[in-house]
Amino acid sequence: MNNTLSRFAYIDAARATAQSFVDLVRGIDNPDVSLSRRSTWTVADCVGHVASEPARYLDLVRGATAWPNQACDLKDIYAKQIANLPTRDVHKLAEKLADDLDELLNLVCHFGARVPVMAVEGDGRGVRADSALGILIGKMTVHGHDIARAIGARWELDPEVAPLVARGRHQLLPCWNDNLTGSSPDATVEIRFRGTDERFVYQFTDGHLEINPGEHADPDLYVSVKPAAGVLIGYGRMSPVRALLTGRAMAWGTSPWLATHLVKRFAPLDA
Repeated sequence: MNNTLSRFAYIDAARATAQSFVDLVRGIDNPDVSLSRRSTWTVADCVGHVASEPARYLDLVRGATAWPNQACDLKDIYAKQIANLPTRDVHKLAEKLADDLDELLNLVCHFGARVPVMAVEGDGRGVRADSALGILIGKMTVHGHDIARAIGARWELDPEVAPLVARGRHQLLPCWNDNLTGSSPDATVEIRFRGTDERFVYQFTDGHLEINPGEHADPDLYVSVKPAAGVLIGYGRMSPVRALLTGRAMAWGTSPWLATHLVKRFAPLDA
């Protein structure tokens, strides 16, 4: 299990995903349509949120702000982004996304050997500023999926970006899992992305999460999942049950029932 990826893998994937997102936005005819039945956002709100994120990441890299230590606090951050949009013209917002992302990627490209760490409120672990691009890639990927469904457009989730999205999420999940309410059984889970050599081990002990521990017990649950489905499940866009019934995922081990409850242990990273 390779624990590192080149920063340029993240940069290239972020640039390609952003271009696909911008191309999608160019085809929007009615930006005021509802994003979905479950969302209070319009398509324009969603585009504005995504367009605002590279600037927020720049502030995180520069230490001007920090990640909240609870995922639920992101909702307020996103609401303020949408309320303070400089425009609701989705095409201008797409230009903002491209321009701010270029600035962010240029900054990441020129990091030295010591990569800056984004702070997390009240937590000493922090988030590497290069692999944090995986979270941004996931955001563009998932919200591209949301917008495409709303406007009836085609959107392909690139399976190659799934490992980058997962590694980006790993930066925040242990902290946010520690702050979840409710109890869960101790368990060790191994997730495999089909068609890749990516395997991730999640060890839950006394309410704490450790990812890819050096030593761990034999997994109680193994999950094999198509990479694109893994991203959608991780962001709450596909239920684990649906993935299992349609063959996008397969679960086995001594506690296969954990598969349908696992996603609840991962605080969502998005609205």
